[in-house]
Amino acid sequence: MGVLRIRRDLVDEIVAHARRDHPDEACGVIAGPDGSDRPERFIPMLNAARSPTFYEFDSGDLLRLYRGMDANDEVPVVIYHSHTATEAYPSRTDISYASEPFAHYVLVSTRDPEEHEFRSYRIVDGEVTEEPVEVVESYMFANTGNDDAPDR
Repeated sequence: MGVLRIRRDLVDEIVAHARRDHPDEACGVIAGPDGSDRPERFIPMLNAARSPTFYEFDSGDLLRLYRGMDANDEVPVVIYHSHTATEAYPSRTDISYASEPFAHYVLVSTRDPEEHEFRSYRIVDGEVTEEPVEVVESYMFANTGNDDAPDR
C-alpha cells in the first residue's frame, strides 16, 4: 500500500486554496519529477464549473498544464480538490473522472470552518483505496535514493 509523503508548505497551500474558493470546490495539481512520486510544484487551477458540488478543469488550462509538465519532465503526483459540504471522500463523479492511476488523489473538506480534513486516495479502474498521508518539513531526509540533495 502506498503512502503520500508531502511537504507541510504544500499541504498549507492546498488548504489555503480550498478555503479561498469556498463555497465553490477548489482544484489543482502538484507536479513532481517523473518517477519520483515527490510532489513539488504547486499549480492551483480554476474550477471551470464554479460549483459547490462539482469541479472541472478548463480544457485549455489542462492542455497548458500537461504541456508545462511535459516540458519539465514532470507528472501530476497529486491531483487535489475540495469538498465544501461533505467529507473528504471521492464522489462517484470524482471516481469516474480519475484517469491517472499513479496520482495521489487528495481531498480536503472545508465543511467545518475551524478544522479541515485532508485525505489521500489512489483511484484505479474505479477502485478507491485510501492511503496514509505523511506530512514532512522537507524531503531532504526522506528515502529518495542516492540523489539526496536539499529541496531549496
